[in-house]
Amino acid sequence: MDYLAENASVHTAVLDACVTMFEEMGIQPSSEEHGVVPIDADVSCMDNFNTCKENVSRTYAGYDGYAPIFAYIGTEGFLLDAELRKGKQHSQKHTPEFLCELLHYGHKMTDKPLLVRLDSGNDSADNYGILLEDGSWFIVKRNPRTESKKEWAKHIKEWCNDPQTPREGKTVYIGTTWKDVAYTVEKNDQKEQKTIRMRIVYEMIERTIDKYGQALLMPEIELNMWWTNLGWSDADIIASYHAHGECEQYHSEIKTDMDVERLPSGKFKTNALVLDLTILAFNILRIIGYYSVRTGSAPKTKRPVKRRRIRTVIDNLIRIAGHLTKHAGRVIMSLGRSNAWRLNFLDDLNAIAGT
Repeated sequence: MDYLAENASVHTAVLDACVTMFEEMGIQPSSEEHGVVPIDADVSCMDNFNTCKENVSRTYAGYDGYAPIFAYIGTEGFLLDAELRKGKQHSQKHTPEFLCELLHYGHKMTDKPLLVRLDSGNDSADNYGILLEDGSWFIVKRNPRTESKKEWAKHIKEWCNDPQTPREGKTVYIGTTWKDVAYTVEKNDQKEQKTIRMRIVYEMIERTIDKYGQALLMPEIELNMWWTNLGWSDADIIASYHAHGECEQYHSEIKTDMDVERLPSGKFKTNALVLDLTILAFNILRIIGYYSVRTGSAPKTKRPVKRRRIRTVIDNLIRIAGHLTKHAGRVIMSLGRSNAWRLNFLDDLNAIAGT
């Protein structure tokens, strides 16, 4: 592993292998209702406390570990790309290069337009330049930095013509404003400065009475803003960004269900290789879950299932109980009749083997 980790081309080979796997199986990431395929990129800290591993340092989560960035594609949550990072590394450092890579492989995975969603830690003109030049759509949480919330609240109340009052003491202001953003494009070793007028969607919630009915001495203001180049309605853009939060579940599946958090080696490059191989393993398990949902032979549930969690795939389809018998030159696998997942297992097997 240490020897293989020194080869810089392994990461690219893993990503190429994933693209080839999806192409040969005829699987394309699903799009949202607007016809765009979402790509959710986010940093998630890995707790490696009380170890002497290379580049383990204090993360923003308040413990020692790594701060890798992950990118998921489609509503199914296929793992498009991942990069291991030092724990103390800022989320924006090396993100432009990471964005270029995930856009390259995102276009290989699907012919549909891409929608990239990022957190406020990646509110940077460098990112917008890459996304705009690529022709992709984006929704990025805006970082107000040193801007005054009171000043924004004053302007928003002037701009918003249709504030909503879902309950007494709570007023919601939703709308759009615009701002010029300058970014740099580098082509043929030459840098070109460009300026574009970009859309800001805002949602401000003003509370004078809390949810328990207690009147507040001073109004409580909650302000959220997003950069975007989409032409959707304000409500649709806010709803789409809220769907970005689902990637926290994908992080949990990697770190908990697959037990890839406390990485095994003391060497940073070897741990980066383990994370690269995790991309391949995660997608294989996700594909099994993809077919498991679509075959329709899984045990019935109270609610419709759109996506099978990795833990469910491992427990019920990977670790399925069976008995192997060799007879007359054949290998026979017997599944117990009492196993409710046996039909789903066989349907998955036939679906995958058929590709």
